[in-house]
Amino acid sequence: VQLQASGGGLVQSGGSLRLACATSGFTMDNYAIAWFRQAPGKEREGVGCTSPRSPRNGLPLYTDSVKGRFTISRDNAKSTVYLQMNSLKPEGTAVYYCAADYYNYCEDSLMSETEFGLWGQGTQVTVSS
Repeated sequence: VQLQASGGGLVQSGGSLRLACATSGFTMDNYAIAWFRQAPGKEREGVGCTSPRSPRNGLPLYTDSVKGRFTISRDNAKSTVYLQMNSLKPEGTAVYYCAADYYNYCEDSLMSETEFGLWGQGTQVTVSS
C-alpha cells in the first residue's frame, strides 16, 4: 500500500501548481483521499477531501481558505488524485501530504489527520511573495 505525492515546487504568489497523489496496493475507487498541509511551526491542516461516499453528490470538501482556488479531482483509472492550486498565496507555503481512508466520507468533522490511516510522503510547495 503506497501513496506518493508529487508536483511541488517554487512558485510566485498568484501562480499555480498541480499536485498528484499516485496510489498503489489498494482500490482507490473505494477510498476517501484527502490533502493536508503543514506549514513551518504549525499543525497539519486539512485542505480538501474527495470520497465516493460523500453526501454532497460526490463533490469534494474544501477548507474555507482554499475554496474557489483549489480543486481536487480523481482519476480512478490512473489511481491518482490531483490537487490543482490556483492563485497561490505565500501562506500556502507548506509540505503537502495526501492520505487515504476507506471509511471516511469527507465531512468537516472527519477532516482530521487522525481520521486517515494511510499516508504518503509530502511534497514541498513554496510560494514566494
